[in-house]
Amino acid sequence: MRQGFDNEKYIELQTEQIRKRIDQLGGKLYLEFGGKLFDDYHASRVLPGFESDTKFRMLQKLVDDVEIIIAINANHIEKNKARGDLGITYDEDVLRLADIFRAHGFRIAGVVLTQYAGQPAADVFRHRLADLGITCKLHYPIEGYPHDIDLIVSEDGYGKNEFVETTRPLVVVTAPGPGSGKLATCLSQLYHEHKHGVEAGYAKFETFPVWNLPLNHPVNIAYEAATVDLDDANIIDSFHLEAYNKTAVNYNRDVEAFPVVKALMGKILGESPYQSPTDMGVNMVGFAISDDEACRDASLAEIVRRYFTAAVNVKRTGTGEEQVGRLKAIMQKAGIDKGYLPTRAAALEREEETGGPVGAMMLADGSVITGKTSERLGAASSLLMNALKTVTGVDVEEDVIDDGAIDPICRLKTEQLDSKNHRLHSDETLIALSISSATSQTAKRVIAGLPKLRGCDAFFSVIISQTDEELYRKLGINVCCEPKYERHTFYHK
Repeated sequence: MRQGFDNEKYIELQTEQIRKRIDQLGGKLYLEFGGKLFDDYHASRVLPGFESDTKFRMLQKLVDDVEIIIAINANHIEKNKARGDLGITYDEDVLRLADIFRAHGFRIAGVVLTQYAGQPAADVFRHRLADLGITCKLHYPIEGYPHDIDLIVSEDGYGKNEFVETTRPLVVVTAPGPGSGKLATCLSQLYHEHKHGVEAGYAKFETFPVWNLPLNHPVNIAYEAATVDLDDANIIDSFHLEAYNKTAVNYNRDVEAFPVVKALMGKILGESPYQSPTDMGVNMVGFAISDDEACRDASLAEIVRRYFTAAVNVKRTGTGEEQVGRLKAIMQKAGIDKGYLPTRAAALEREEETGGPVGAMMLADGSVITGKTSERLGAASSLLMNALKTVTGVDVEEDVIDDGAIDPICRLKTEQLDSKNHRLHSDETLIALSISSATSQTAKRVIAGLPKLRGCDAFFSVIISQTDEELYRKLGINVCCEPKYERHTFYHK
């Protein structure tokens, strides 16, 4: 795929910037880590060349200087809040994150339960953490937060919170999702550090919006599309403009909250080291863009994908119309419409010809191939097979899966598992292809082409099953669908 981002340059610049900020703030830094530390697929889609684990690899450069605090809101535990992308609850994700950090040599300083007020589910979780040997500290609701500065920065405010002891110069505060209390955790830790006579500072790591790109750059507009459910908006950082007469982009919640954050830091430290929310950031991603046009094109495609994802969600759940409306406005601001993706036109045109569901995929060389529903394969399976054959130089008309591998799976589905759909999903198709590869060199060659599909765009003329959608995402293929079902029924599994 066309690359627009220098990954190695970014890691080098970002590591250097964080070290510099540690030195500037007295030798100890609490770094609030916004967004995803790994599996950052949004960044890899809008900045082609950015690898999904880049930020994690950057931290690994500093592993001997890093400790991790994971914050989780006790109310989120009580409400069983789950991550939409992984389908697991926030408390389970805390354990998943801890395992990943430990496996890569990072020290876990502890877990902080924020907004703790005796929630029963939160109590169960903290006892579970204790049994696992994970330090758990409690942070309590503070009356008048965030505007009663005198109360917050006192023994009756942050002073009541339990302190997480850390010994390393960089303390990364992360969380399973937004609203977990990362900022409050950082500032509470600062309060206690300064009570103990330890000089420490705070900074924020956010990839988007990119502060040194124009406000209406497609990369920044794509961030608005990605956070449409949070009602975020990119704006000019008025504090930065006033302080330095320089334009910088930030998002509305950070700019609106800055006076309070600055006042809190001033109360804790004696004087705030920052004149603007942009000052607080350490993000260097804008300096590693190597091909602006490639990033613009990728971001525009991502905006349209976000639109179709929201439209499909409305079709599936009956909710989210306001998000679709906002995404239409975002597309208009970006100067594009839902016909921007060439794969959509190809899929809809082929569907009209065949009378059945069709998928289309743009390959790395810019060519677009299609796949239609057949007797034994669904559209997602047919498209996947045609794409694999194309990238490995095999004739798309050649049968590479042995009938002896397909037929038993079809019979198992219909005769034993009570499925009405005998056609293979894409994961079942790959299993059949794998079985065939044991005796067929062509099948072995075709399945070896899977890495060549990573980063490709696919569009389907109907809503595909969640099984197919998840398999495509695992393969790194960007997928979206026309918001309509193949069958006119009330229930769709």
